[in-house]
Amino acid sequence: MNAPLLKHSPTSIYHLESNVRSYCRECDVVFATASGATLTDIDGLRYIDFFAGAGSLNYGHNNPYLKKHLLAYIEQDGVTTTLDFHSDAKSRFIERFEQVILTPRNMHYKLQFTGPTGTNAVEAALKLARKVTGRSTVAAFTHGFHGVSLGALAATANADKRGAAGVELSNVVRLPYDGFFGPDIDSADIITSLYQTAGSGYEAPAAIILETVQGEGGLNCARLGWLKRIEQLCKDLGALLIVDDIQAGCGRTGTFFSFEPAGISPDIICLSKSISGYGLPMSLVLIKPEHDLWEPGEHNGTFRGNNPAFVTACAALDYWQNTQLQDAIATNAALMRIRLEQIIARLSPGVARVLGRGMFLGLRFDDASIAGTLVSACLEQGLLVETCGPQSEVLKLMPPLTIDTPTLQQGLEQLERACFRTLSINATPTDALQGIA
Repeated sequence: MNAPLLKHSPTSIYHLESNVRSYCRECDVVFATASGATLTDIDGLRYIDFFAGAGSLNYGHNNPYLKKHLLAYIEQDGVTTTLDFHSDAKSRFIERFEQVILTPRNMHYKLQFTGPTGTNAVEAALKLARKVTGRSTVAAFTHGFHGVSLGALAATANADKRGAAGVELSNVVRLPYDGFFGPDIDSADIITSLYQTAGSGYEAPAAIILETVQGEGGLNCARLGWLKRIEQLCKDLGALLIVDDIQAGCGRTGTFFSFEPAGISPDIICLSKSISGYGLPMSLVLIKPEHDLWEPGEHNGTFRGNNPAFVTACAALDYWQNTQLQDAIATNAALMRIRLEQIIARLSPGVARVLGRGMFLGLRFDDASIAGTLVSACLEQGLLVETCGPQSEVLKLMPPLTIDTPTLQQGLEQLERACFRTLSINATPTDALQGIA
């Protein structure tokens, strides 16, 4: 059943919550339960979720396979938090991660468990890069987003987020991301010239940090060749390459790591969001062994030993024992892209275009106000989505990777219906996905 046109009124107690809240200002629905790719509110109305906890629920809400392992662990009084003491749950995850993810890809990394959020992982990566190289400056990219704690925020480009810091954000130099100057200018040429031309004033950084697909920055996708050139530049400069795979990783773009198609080998990889598999707080930094120069306790955090998260993270790796999930992601991604292309084909030329990779897709509108209007229109149809981009001009779609085909189709039909009503498309919504699955 779809949501009504009128949304719930906010419950009176919410005036006690800080003004910092954001998502609930655009969506005042009071959610109660969730399963798979759907959410249900307190009145029993069902919503299809194309938001997936901002990418932290790649395996869906209350995934039954992961829940089974979690409940069994809790029932046997499994230890909850251990900081960095040894635990059975952590040991099992480390062993399984090496077996399922690292070894088949011929990857050799040490695992560092940081505080429970993505920004904790980025902070650790930046600190370690500076320690390894003895340099203070880090290079980050236009439209990049890496978190809101001060070190990660310095590497973040978003002006609103940076403005809230209250202090100077320093020791980061900004570089143009792939496509920043348009399709005819290769920013890798510019970046290489800046660092390799005498007199440019650009000194070799401790690290270059990047997202292969800029999630919050507007679904900008770096070309594979561009990524390889940035990797080579890091090698030439003696700088570390840090890939922030917090939102684009864990299968979101089609492969477990988003950078796999480029064939690059980052020095440090940051993971969080869906690494726990269940939406439980967890973050992980992968470090090439030669760079693991930490002294004991030099970077820590009380909740770096969240054992329930280790349990569900370990279980989630079973999805990557074979190619079944990866094949399903490719099929779902094709369905999504086809429908999005059909939607924009019915608009005036240049109004919108499809962006993204894998099941990390969206519509960028020349009129930045359209995407925000569509978020509300989609909610009225029973579909949860969000915007991204420097002007919130991109409607971002991130359904759970495990979504079933009928639910995916229904969500795309709700999106098309919202576009039809909002943009006054001169055609009736089609059932174009039938027969494709």
